[in-house]
Amino acid sequence: MSLSPRIIALLLACLISALTLAFLTFVDGVTNSMLFVVGLSSFAISFFLVLYAIELLVFREVNKMYKTIHQLKIRDFSISRKSIIKNNNPFKKLNDEIFVYVARKQREIDELKRLEQFRREFLADVSHELKTPIFAAQGFIHTLIDGAVDDEKVRDKFLSKAAKSLDGLDALVKDLVALSQLETGEVKMSFGRVDLTHVTQEVFDQLESIAQAKKASLTIRTTQPGPVWVKADSQRITQVMTNLVENAVKYGNENGRVVVNLEEDKKHILVSIRDNGPGIPPEHLSRIFERFYRVEKSRSKDRGGTGLGLAIVKHILNAHKTKITVMSKVDKGTTFRFKLDRME
Repeated sequence: MSLSPRIIALLLACLISALTLAFLTFVDGVTNSMLFVVGLSSFAISFFLVLYAIELLVFREVNKMYKTIHQLKIRDFSISRKSIIKNNNPFKKLNDEIFVYVARKQREIDELKRLEQFRREFLADVSHELKTPIFAAQGFIHTLIDGAVDDEKVRDKFLSKAAKSLDGLDALVKDLVALSQLETGEVKMSFGRVDLTHVTQEVFDQLESIAQAKKASLTIRTTQPGPVWVKADSQRITQVMTNLVENAVKYGNENGRVVVNLEEDKKHILVSIRDNGPGIPPEHLSRIFERFYRVEKSRSKDRGGTGLGLAIVKHILNAHKTKITVMSKVDKGTTFRFKLDRME
């Protein structure tokens, strides 16, 4: 039989009342009326005190613990540390402390699961990305070994293709190393005074042949003519601009337009790289900075690249204490934006 708080209070009140009356019977001069009043009073007071103690301090908090367990099961972690500090009830404090501890551990478990999933996906992506150029180069070289080397025309063609595959493999490994170093903080930024106009023009000159092949125009727009000075790591910010402008040209339309806009305010320079290409579908926007993520895998492969460029860009800008954002509309174009600290 399960005992409710009222039954427990009733039994204890009867016991206390009985013990009180038993002691009073040994006292001289105590009348039956006095025993009745004392017995009734001690019973009533004991009953309500015990009921309050059990009901409010024990049973109610135990029930809350069951509710806490239910909350944890449905992953409802809505509780603050302030509510624990303010409460003086030891049972409630214990309940809330258990809740916060379990909630924290659950979050750690969820984070470990997320990282494990990320690790599996990353290993699968790396294996796939490495396998493609290795198998390609391997196939060309084995074909030459099997006799095609005697045909000068075939030999030169296959050696060129094998070299191209190995160059892609080399670029992939370098990007992986760079990304790993950025994530672990091994790469230290060397901040200095950098003219962003000059950096952008150098990037345009470097990508001139690619732009000409796509018949794309490259334009710089600034708030005021002349240098635009920012606090940045010159080498790394050049890498950021190169990646973003190159992507805008490669994935843009024929006869497209790429505009780099440098807008000044009191403390920052707002940098935007805009193209009028096919744009990025909304469902892909939240993932384009992930490693190896490609919007259109087949087309991306044809245009080269390791799939790590935007991930590297994000980490470099994070090291500059800034974030990159993207806005895009299908068939309208894409714009990447970030801020850098202005310098005079």
